[in-house]
Amino acid sequence: MTATNRMSRRRPWPALLVTLVALFGVGACASGTDAVAQGGTFDFVAPGGQTDIFYDPPSERGQLGPLSGPDLMTDGVTVDLADYTGQVVVLNLWGQWCAPCRSEADDLERAYEATRDLGVQFLGINVRDPQRNKAQDFVVDNQVSYPSIYDPPMRTLTALGGSFPTSVIPSTLVLDRQHRVAAVFLRALLTEDLQPVIERVAAEQ
Repeated sequence: MTATNRMSRRRPWPALLVTLVALFGVGACASGTDAVAQGGTFDFVAPGGQTDIFYDPPSERGQLGPLSGPDLMTDGVTVDLADYTGQVVVLNLWGQWCAPCRSEADDLERAYEATRDLGVQFLGINVRDPQRNKAQDFVVDNQVSYPSIYDPPMRTLTALGGSFPTSVIPSTLVLDRQHRVAAVFLRALLTEDLQPVIERVAAEQ
């Protein structure tokens, strides 16, 4: 597998780095209502600490493990990556406490609106937000129209491979129609960063 770096215009601040100091707590918080995920074949590779990583050719891309969890906005509803079979899926890891997440929210929404008719679905993963109502307010205030999994202990990230840098929020992954990882961005994004990548992946045969 090869990973190539393509630089694009960045925001004036880097992606917020969050040190995970409570790994024990992640396991201790597991319950039937927590997000659930298991590892797949995806093996994260970022040569030289790059923040924009592309995995090609498609035949050599790794696939995420099963990924599901409670819907942030609706009690009793489960959101599952498997619900989007055959669609390009854009996963965005975010928290309402994260300034770059707030900054990129409108850019992600524009990219979603521009590509959804191509068979593209966005799915947020809300992390490290113990107060659910604050995360819900973020969605409403930023007019985010796509769903998010509510996952304070970040259990879903086990589906992203053991070496995925869980300390970087926001992060965005673009999955192809077979839900293999085509691209990873370890930083806040602009619409013009993300939309061309989504369109390229959506056009793959």
